[in-house]
Amino acid sequence: MGRTKKMVKQELANRPDNTAFTQQRLPAWQPMLSAGIIIPGFVLIGLAFIGIGVALFVTSRSIQVLEIDYTGVETSHPCFTCSDPDVKKCVCQLDFTIDSLFKGPVFFYYGLNNYFQNYRKYGASKDDDQLSGDLSNFKSPSDTCSPYEYDSNNNDKPIAPCGSIANSMFNDTFKLYQKVNGSKKLVPFDGKGIAWWTDYNVKYRNPDVSPLKNAFNGTVKPLFWPKPAYELDPSDPANNGFINQDFLVWMRRAALPDFRKLYRRITEGDYRLGLPAGDYNLEIAYNYPVLSFDGRKKVVFSNVSWMGGKNEFLGIAYLVIGSMCVFMSLVMLIVYAKFKFPEED
Repeated sequence: MGRTKKMVKQELANRPDNTAFTQQRLPAWQPMLSAGIIIPGFVLIGLAFIGIGVALFVTSRSIQVLEIDYTGVETSHPCFTCSDPDVKKCVCQLDFTIDSLFKGPVFFYYGLNNYFQNYRKYGASKDDDQLSGDLSNFKSPSDTCSPYEYDSNNNDKPIAPCGSIANSMFNDTFKLYQKVNGSKKLVPFDGKGIAWWTDYNVKYRNPDVSPLKNAFNGTVKPLFWPKPAYELDPSDPANNGFINQDFLVWMRRAALPDFRKLYRRITEGDYRLGLPAGDYNLEIAYNYPVLSFDGRKKVVFSNVSWMGGKNEFLGIAYLVIGSMCVFMSLVMLIVYAKFKFPEED
């Protein structure tokens, strides 16, 4: 009996207070959804979606895109010799023609197909403390970088930056020329600000050591890199180490196996308004192997609009949803008219 009273008291003590808030008795507004509200609402929403969809679709269609595959699988391709993995430091050249003004600013991307950057173990293979400039992690990389923590071929020295993502950094380079009166005119590339602001200013940092080279003493470069991190951009000392723009772009992993990443912008000199119609030559330092995993490589020239890059799916999605809303409003109107006054049938 005493135990039962104790349990009752404990149950009463655990009950919430008898207030309007705890007992969910607060006053609330609940709309009465009648046919006179729902049907016009669906029509207005559908028409709004259709309008937005038309604007998005028309804008997307106006964006210019030029894609050029340079994998070099075909024997007649200019990069066929370079695609041989045994060939080192190979340079190939692609000629192409632009028929009309390619309006600026022009964005120059490199693209990879069948490349899975979203693989979990691959994505975790990095040392965030090292990439944030922590010198202690230069000599003792995190085991998350496995199997690219130490270089077994170089007295087991630590790798900086360590991990699979950094080790697989894309390293093809490009130069674009316009053919003018039998000669080639270099098209200037702008490589500043191509990475996310948060990556450059918050997520990744260089060690507070000057010169930067001293911070990497006792370490080695990633196995597949041609030069160490502090020499990624000899022309600009501020664009080296872990805040190198190309490095930051690569470290932001793609969600899908077919992707493209920004390489440069064309915004300067005679090309600030875009690429004029004419013949062009693209010089490619072919370094990055992709045939071993049936991958493909391409370059992409594109401009943008107020909605971003070319993406017809978004406009089509809005058009489909808007059309469905209008169709459903018609169905509801027919049902309402048929069953509202059955005595008149």
